[in-house]
Amino acid sequence: MLLTWLFQQALPFWSTRGVDRVHGGFYERFDPTGAIVPEPRRARLVARQIYAFSAAERLGWAGPARPILRHGLTALDGFFAADGTLIATRTPEGETLNGAFDSYDHAFVLFALAAAHAGGEQTEAARVRAHRLLEMMRQTYAHRRAGFEEASPPTLPLKANPHMHLLEACLAWAQTAPDPAWDRLADEIAELSLAAFIDPATGALYEYFDHDWRPLPGDRKIVEPGHQFEWAWLLIRWGTLRGRPDAIAAARRLVALAEAHGVDRALGLAVNELDANLTIRDARARLWPQTERLKAHVALQAVARDAGERADASGKIAEAARGMMRFFAHPVAGAWWEHIDRTGEPIVEPTRASSLYHIVLAIEVLREVQAA
Repeated sequence: MLLTWLFQQALPFWSTRGVDRVHGGFYERFDPTGAIVPEPRRARLVARQIYAFSAAERLGWAGPARPILRHGLTALDGFFAADGTLIATRTPEGETLNGAFDSYDHAFVLFALAAAHAGGEQTEAARVRAHRLLEMMRQTYAHRRAGFEEASPPTLPLKANPHMHLLEACLAWAQTAPDPAWDRLADEIAELSLAAFIDPATGALYEYFDHDWRPLPGDRKIVEPGHQFEWAWLLIRWGTLRGRPDAIAAARRLVALAEAHGVDRALGLAVNELDANLTIRDARARLWPQTERLKAHVALQAVARDAGERADASGKIAEAARGMMRFFAHPVAGAWWEHIDRTGEPIVEPTRASSLYHIVLAIEVLREVQAA
């Protein structure tokens, strides 16, 4: 179901209409009629599309995945300044709009370089560039305790989300080109999440922190069900690699919390946000939390302690997959709705190319288990 839609609708759309053949790179958004929304270009989107098409090739798509992967790598070159620093945002013509450090962008570029390396594309160049980026981050933006600052000089808030994607990138690099540097950073981030990001009282993982890695109070103390699922997927992977049952236990608790408080049972969809007291703050359901729900339950199925847990995970995987498919009922074949409201109706808004990363990764994770 998901793979058929990906191969027959999504990848044909994004490999043709989503690729900018004039300026390079990829278009960011399309309106509900399928028309391009003119916007600046982001390094993170180029990085996500590099991953998406490298995964498309691994999944067996018969289209031009490798040429588009190379197209993305060429575009990514344009996001590096002469001194090797990463440019976050540019105009389509190549003018720098934002050259400030962004840990989120760096995480995705590291992830994209790992995908290129895993696919045998520019392997040594990708490895060298990734290590140079990591060294720069360590030298300039390392937090005094663990993880990374958001700027130099430091600014607030510190954020969990970029660290989640850095952990993802480290695990990808450890798989394709093992190196102690990636293991050390993965361990550092995983330990930080267990010690600081997750509230020991509720088991909830928060988003924003002060300089001592304490959760910010008030309106900044939010809980995103999608990130509970996404961190759980990563912590199960890391905990399995390191023999850390505490990480797997924390992941189980994250998923249980998100299922209990962050899923609209009538819709069968994960909602956007909860307050610190775990009541719903934003009842809309965005596409990407559904993909993370699927991944989390695939991971839980792999570490299930009995037949009951395996069956429960299997049921939730099926529910998450059905939830994803609801967003794909779009008038433009291969596009999707980004949000469904609490009545079950899609919110009419542009389709974001960046969501393709979430979709493809969920399908790849599911396919790996099915093929095992």
